[in-house]
Amino acid sequence: MSLDEAQKAIVKEWVAQGMKLADIQKRLDSEFSLRLTYMEVRFLVDDLKVVPKDVDPPKPVEPPAVIPTAPPAEAAVSEPEPDLPGAAGRVSVAVDRLAKPGAIVSGKVTFSDGQTADWYLDQTGRLGLSPKQPGYRPPAPDVQQFQMALEAELSKLGF
Repeated sequence: MSLDEAQKAIVKEWVAQGMKLADIQKRLDSEFSLRLTYMEVRFLVDDLKVVPKDVDPPKPVEPPAVIPTAPPAEAAVSEPEPDLPGAAGRVSVAVDRLAKPGAIVSGKVTFSDGQTADWYLDQTGRLGLSPKQPGYRPPAPDVQQFQMALEAELSKLGF
């Protein structure tokens, strides 16, 4: 890696323009007939005391918002009612005492049509639902009631 001062200035300019190391590697080969590995180019840029720019800065990852913030009072039922599994328009949520493996919290839900499912909240904040009946999809209003009831239950537990 023997570059003269003029060539070093050109490489510094490429870095200032926002060129990626792979592009600098190609230009060194095409313009100066200097074949360097990617790591050698990285060392060269480091030796020149310049820092490559990030063209697109990494975007912060936000956990998906799956739980609304204001539950209506009628949706917050602490325990499923076994004698009324399909009470009209009611969704009941229960929280397990011990969370299932891989979940920070888990429990059961009974939807207004009487169908039941296990639910869990994983370490990344994703809400999962595992219905007892394969292929079952709860009605949209039930999903909304479930999310609100779940939020109410989790807030009681300090989540």
